[in-house]
Amino acid sequence: MDKRIYLLTTLTFIVGLVELIIGGILPFIAADLDISLGQAGLLISAFSLSFAIAGPVLLSLTAKMERKKLIMIVLVLFLFSNGIAVVSNSLLVLLISRILSASGAALLVSLCLTIASQISLEAYRSRAIGTVLMGVSASLVLGVPLGLFLGNEWGWRAPFVFIVAVTFILMVLIQFTLNSIKPKPYVPLSTQLRALRKPTILLVHSVSILFFIGHLTLYAFLTPFLQSTLHVSGNALSFLYLLFGIAAICGSWFGGYASDRFGNRQTMVVALAFFAFVLFIVPLVSTNGLLLIPLLMLWNFLSWTITPAIQGHLVASAPKTSDIQQSINNSATHVGMAIGSVVGGLTIDVYTVDFNAPVGGFFAVIGLIVAIIAVKIK
Repeated sequence: MDKRIYLLTTLTFIVGLVELIIGGILPFIAADLDISLGQAGLLISAFSLSFAIAGPVLLSLTAKMERKKLIMIVLVLFLFSNGIAVVSNSLLVLLISRILSASGAALLVSLCLTIASQISLEAYRSRAIGTVLMGVSASLVLGVPLGLFLGNEWGWRAPFVFIVAVTFILMVLIQFTLNSIKPKPYVPLSTQLRALRKPTILLVHSVSILFFIGHLTLYAFLTPFLQSTLHVSGNALSFLYLLFGIAAICGSWFGGYASDRFGNRQTMVVALAFFAFVLFIVPLVSTNGLLLIPLLMLWNFLSWTITPAIQGHLVASAPKTSDIQQSINNSATHVGMAIGSVVGGLTIDVYTVDFNAPVGGFFAVIGLIVAIIAVKIK
């Protein structure tokens, strides 16, 4: 596999870190800026919404630019936006920082995925995509714990100082290690969007939305679920998140490997089927830690197995418009994440957190049905 893939993986890692690191420092931000925790939560919503909107739009507007130059420009924006967070003293300024940061992140992830598929041999394409996505899954291991550690030691601005420093180092590495990469032949946005008329393309994007609704219905509220069922907190909770993050990294790698070995369609359907099944089993073993923890590790493993298969299927189904399709799919995942968080919150309000897993499983089953229909369409 092309060694440049690992540099792209590092880029997606820092992007994932920016998105996730704030989850551990929201209480510090709320206390320092004298706002409610709910208001501080807008920083997460603003990031997800901006990410979903900015990706396809910015990718289309920059379609003719040489890719290395574009990555460097985006990293400058990334560095600048997180620098704003370091000096911000109000929620409004911090929101502006998150919106700018999300816009850069959306374009950067899309670029990394499209470049990975572009520079890889066809036999390794899904594996390359899975490896790049490992950067995001790896940030799951470090995001919240690192944010908590830096926030506790030096205040909530410290994580953003760390991100600015790492971004600068990456800019230097890319400048001296990444060669010039030409963009694909320009295809007008109207032509690219016409690919959405293909039923299989539209259905696969729908699968991403439904799958992430199912996933976030539980994952967004995993901490209260674990506190309610296993009565864990503090270091024990951090350790469990470490285990889940490691499982996610392994799942991302395996998703790429399985897609290359067995096919994108087969991997997508089989992984979704097991993913839905696990969510329905979770409530049955929720009070038994010896069963629940391995099951939740499997759930996290499967959640990151599915995306490389979906991305690989999109590249194979619409090779001429794969750039915009991968970007639209990234947006679809963030739409699903936003909806899933709302569904999970409503489930807790109406019932209890114990119902989040089967409710998520319901959406996963719908996603599975849509996936089966999608792969049968030629």
